[in-house]
Formats: sequence, C-alpha cells, structure tokens
Amino acid sequence: MRPLENRLALVTGASSGIGAATARALTAAGARVLLAARRRERLESLARELPGSQVVVLDVRDATAVRAALEPHAIDVAVANAGLALGTEPVQQGDPEDWSVVLDTNVKGVLHVVRAVAPKMVERGRGDLVLLGSVAGRQVYPGGNVYCASKFAVRALYEGLRLDLAGKGVRVTTVDPGLVETEFSEVRFKGDVERARRVYAGVRCLRTADVADAILYAVTRPDHVNVGEIVLWPTDQASTTIVKRAR
Repeated sequence: MRPLENRLALVTGASSGIGAATARALTAAGARVLLAARRRERLESLARELPGSQVVVLDVRDATAVRAALEPHAIDVAVANAGLALGTEPVQQGDPEDWSVVLDTNVKGVLHVVRAVAPKMVERGRGDLVLLGSVAGRQVYPGGNVYCASKFAVRALYEGLRLDLAGKGVRVTTVDPGLVETEFSEVRFKGDVERARRVYAGVRCLRTADVADAILYAVTRPDHVNVGEIVLWPTDQASTTIVKRAR
C-alpha cells in the first residue's frame, strides 16, 4: 500500500540527515519528491536511489530563488526541514554573522518555503505543511540561546499557520525531536568532529529514520485528521539538559 501515490512532496535540507531519511520514507510511500538543498552532488547521489525524484539546488535563505524554484510546482506535502546551529557561545560573546545565518535559515527559510507553496495548497483545498522544530523550541539550554530562539520561532509560526489556514483544508504539523545523531553538531562546531562526537557519546539517540517515520505518520492520516505536534525524545533523554549516558 502506497498512501502517497501520485503526490508531489518537497523536502528541504534533503542532502543529509533527517531530510534524506524523510525523502526516502516519502518515496517508499509512493510520493515523487523534490530534493532541495545547497549541495548538488549529495542531492544527485540521493536522487539516484529514489525513483521519480528531482533535484532542486536551493538556499532557503534566498526568498526570490525559493519562489522561482517552487511556485511552478503543485506541491502536496512540504517538509521544511532545512536548519542548523552555529556555536554555543553565550550571547555576550556570540558572533552576529552566525546569528544571521541561523535565523535566516531556521526562521526566514521556513517562511520563504511556506510562502511559495501554501497559496496553491489553499487553491486546491488540501496539502500538508510540516515544520521541523526541536525540543530546543520548548526548553532552552545553556549555549542554545539563538538556536533555541529560532526554534521557539518555528513553534510560533506553526501556531500562527494553524490560525491563518483554518478552514482551508491545509494541515500543519510540527515535529520536534530531541537528540538525533546527524551532521548537526559537526556543523555547529564548524567541523570539529571529535567535539561533535562527544554530544552523542554513550546515548541511544534517535535515528533519522525515527523522525522520518513520524513525519510520514502525520501526512498519511485521513483528510479530517491533523496531527498537530509530535515531540520525539530518545528514551535516554529526559530534557534538553538531562541525558543518561552509558559509562
């Protein structure tokens, strides 16, 4: 059974991690997937695995480019997954350039994608908008400041979209995971692989496929069911600051 047969899905940040896993899950469910990210080589490699997929080289921070790339398509499912963190310095020592990259990607990037795809969903009276949030949008942690602020903003956008799209037939979902072992920390620490490894050491983290499975669940419910919020924690993680690690 392929519940997304004949549906067109968009996944931003599809070149790795949760995005790539989501693209695989949606394809397995029958969707044709637009694979959007900045890294062409990785997208093309993934596209070779996924029948019917299409590569869209795209930086979600560029509103004009997002609109030009996405508006021509009648997208049924849009997963706004692209996001990142940079650094863990306290605000008084932070880098404003890093802040701009994080906020422009995590907040404005979501807005750009939604603005490009939502009007056609409203016209058709159906569609799914899935925002990739985080438990960092529910609990602030030391060193999280601007990244947490960006994910709190995503949660606010989710709630605002529910009001803006009420009665339009368009479903809105936020999926908020805890620790998932991906390239996230390596990016945050600007290539320091060893420091990134320590974030996940001794923890049975969520897998990217676990998050993709939650997204797939939300977008394959009957039309009258909107799964609004999914929060996923590893069993070993009690909060953003309390994590059980194997000795």
